[in-house]
Amino acid sequence: MKEAIILLAEIVNNIHDRINDVFGMHLNDKQLHFWVIGIIGIITFFIVYFCFKLVAKLKWSIAVISFIYTFTVMVVLVFAIELQQAITNRGNMEFADAVAGLWGFLVFFMAYAVVAIIVYILMNVRKK
Repeated sequence: MKEAIILLAEIVNNIHDRINDVFGMHLNDKQLHFWVIGIIGIITFFIVYFCFKLVAKLKWSIAVISFIYTFTVMVVLVFAIELQQAITNRGNMEFADAVAGLWGFLVFFMAYAVVAIIVYILMNVRKK
């Protein structure tokens, strides 16, 4: 995982240099972050907004949106834990650990979904 982070850092540094070369601007890190993160953020917002508008039309929209949000938080959390392990040297920083943690969440969520569907079906049968 360390190698992946180093590779990503190298890619980001190369993009930084290309932006400065292509646009002829010599931005410091704060200025570059302002523009790049701002543009990525607003594009992401419009994509997410459009997708969530579609999801909102579904019967289980709140559950779907809750899952997406929770999964996003879990991705951030597992990578934060892996970075913490690398910084403190308490455990191995491995991509496989992050994937295993996310699989844990998915398995527990699927168990919840199965129970919720069973309860939903039983309640509908009981009403009839």
